[in-house]
Amino acid sequence: MKVRSFLAMALALLASPALLAWSVPDSAAGELRAGKAFSEVTAAPNGAVLIHGAVDIPASAKVVWNVMRDCGHAARLIATVTSCTITQSDPAHNAEVRETVTRGNLFIPTIHNVVREDFDPYRVIRFQKAGGNLKEEKGEWQLIPLNGGNVTRVLYENQVGVDILAPASLVRDAVKHDTAKVLMNLRRECLTATN
Repeated sequence: MKVRSFLAMALALLASPALLAWSVPDSAAGELRAGKAFSEVTAAPNGAVLIHGAVDIPASAKVVWNVMRDCGHAARLIATVTSCTITQSDPAHNAEVRETVTRGNLFIPTIHNVVREDFDPYRVIRFQKAGGNLKEEKGEWQLIPLNGGNVTRVLYENQVGVDILAPASLVRDAVKHDTAKVLMNLRRECLTATN
């Protein structure tokens, strides 16, 4: 992809309104204050799922951002990651293309995921399918400073579709569990980074 066309796409996405219209349910506030993650997964069109998640991390948004952006943390956040590579980056580092591979099993295929990510540093990461074998993927991470910036609330939304040979309800339950686990891993890695 030419640098000019990549920059044009990145600027168009940055100019678009935020995707995340979801907020944490009141019933989850106690879980977040207790250092736990919240996640929910609902059915979306064409067999996809819509994932929402949240976690409060006692670290600055900059620390959380740096952990999230570092491919070196990918396998510690998602245990099945076998590779993470930045394949393109704009000169201002406000957008990039990231390629991640996760190993599959009997029911879940190996996933080769390529997303274009556009950034509002320390606040928002918007991502969208740019290749790979997922049927669809589009979502956003938001980092919201709390407690004078000493705590960061991470909000996650992703509409993703993948061919999995399992009943839809089991897939949703597994995705809900895995989302909470990834958010807790992110919390752990951020706490390690601050010590």
